[in-house]
Amino acid sequence: MAAELPKTDVAVIGLGAAGGVAVLPLTEAGLEVVGIEAGRWQSARDHAPDELFNNYRGWPDSVQKANREVPVHRRNPSAPETRGSIHPMMNAVGGTTLHYWAQSWRLNPWDFRVASETTRRYGASRLPAGTTVEDWPFGLDELEPYYDHVEHAIGVSGQAGNVGGEIDERGNVFEGPRRRPYPMPPLRGTGFTELMTGAARRLGWHPFPGPAAVNSERYGERAACQYHGFCNRGGCHLDAKNSTAVTTIPRAQATGRLDVVTEAHARAIRVGGDGRVTGVEYVKDGETFFQPAGVVLLASYTYENVRLLLLSKSAAWPRGLANNGGQVGRHYLSHAQLGGVTALFPHDLNRWYGLPAQGVAVDDWADDNFDHAGLDFIGGGNLWVYSDRRPIEAASMSTFGRAPAWGSAWKAFVMENADRTCGSYLQKTTLPYEGNYLDLHPTITDPLGDPVCRITADYGENEHRINDFIQERMEEWFRAAGAIDVIRGGLGTMGPTTHAYGGTRMGDDPETNVVDRWGFAHEAPNLGVLGASVMGTSGAHNPTLTAQALAWRTAEHLAANWRSIAG
Repeated sequence: MAAELPKTDVAVIGLGAAGGVAVLPLTEAGLEVVGIEAGRWQSARDHAPDELFNNYRGWPDSVQKANREVPVHRRNPSAPETRGSIHPMMNAVGGTTLHYWAQSWRLNPWDFRVASETTRRYGASRLPAGTTVEDWPFGLDELEPYYDHVEHAIGVSGQAGNVGGEIDERGNVFEGPRRRPYPMPPLRGTGFTELMTGAARRLGWHPFPGPAAVNSERYGERAACQYHGFCNRGGCHLDAKNSTAVTTIPRAQATGRLDVVTEAHARAIRVGGDGRVTGVEYVKDGETFFQPAGVVLLASYTYENVRLLLLSKSAAWPRGLANNGGQVGRHYLSHAQLGGVTALFPHDLNRWYGLPAQGVAVDDWADDNFDHAGLDFIGGGNLWVYSDRRPIEAASMSTFGRAPAWGSAWKAFVMENADRTCGSYLQKTTLPYEGNYLDLHPTITDPLGDPVCRITADYGENEHRINDFIQERMEEWFRAAGAIDVIRGGLGTMGPTTHAYGGTRMGDDPETNVVDRWGFAHEAPNLGVLGASVMGTSGAHNPTLTAQALAWRTAEHLAANWRSIAG
């Protein structure tokens, strides 16, 4: 029997990137909020520069709930299943914003209108067979104010390329209009980024420093980045990486209207006899609690958002909460994050340490920024090279077929070339397809006996063609910078990733979407969903800032329409 707690206005499940942002406009509007977080508070001591602990052991903490419920992946229903041991996400107050790269991109205008713009420019036949892609229910112009709120609330460094329609060649000339510049200048460049910037310009491209939720200078009471390294899947002991744990969550707590419950494992969202949401059931220290709430906001990342909805069955929702229409888990997609290109240079690059958000980008080949008329795909990719080299990663370098993979010859090659290689981070458009979905695994469970999430998904021909095209552009860029050899990586699978989308897609049509344009369930109006699970397209950029902007928008809408939503 669950112990029932005093009722609150809003219960937020998950205090990571999205939930950790939403609590600020909610509490500032006067609403009482309980944040239910599976992890604990982290301290500077938890963020030691330890590559083995961070990158290879996946933060082996006793409260890492995520590592005990890693999703299972299969390419299709008849394919073999695979399952890793480390979840790409983490549990803590602040969630994965503690250990992510902190690249903070806006989507481009095309990303909101993929279906209609592709049809308008190239004809409806250019949409890949089997795709379920839809236009967003609104465009960039409607989300722009919320991008702006988040960039200034958490602190994002960067160089704007389009302020009020005025193009600045120092920034991304392809970005949509923004109302004001970033609150901080970009992270500092290096000799390597200058080398790559010059090469891109010689090719006639438009390189620019990427945006980062990292302080390039002191911001508020928090220090500037010291570029000490180990920021790749590592936390920041200086609080210069702007996780929600050091930005929006403390500000929400300062209002006196946010209660943070840590190490709490949410198991179900309960409903009343009328089918409306009544609160959240969770386990803490082996005891079950029920947190009643007027509104529940689900912000536990794509896989867990879908899993919790499917686990929350009742007489009103026999297929899972908000799933009588069968849309929960549909329209899943993930970025084709692999398929990178690695280059070998004839000289040292001085890429030791630094951070992966410190780099240079090219968007000439992203989205629909180039003419696709003579091509056999739609979409594209963002090209990114950066400063980040760590000891174990360097020792694991490829030998480019020039030395064996072990022994004295291998050691000699690594000693000479460890600082002469560079990988690339190529984010590419991915579309949703009819055969890609999330559901509950029929036999594999977490320690509490609940089924883990199962991913059934594979890339389409469109994604493979984008990958080939973008790899060619990346090789061209490396060669222009003086690389003497390159290796192209495989595209990989759609298994668990930090860039997972869909499953609770947003749209005006309840027949094809789970939530409406404000992020509230079509079938359960006092249930909101936050995070990339509501996004119907990926764009060619990291999803975090977009998920945060959407969370702020949902929270603001809830505060402005409290009586009608809470009932």
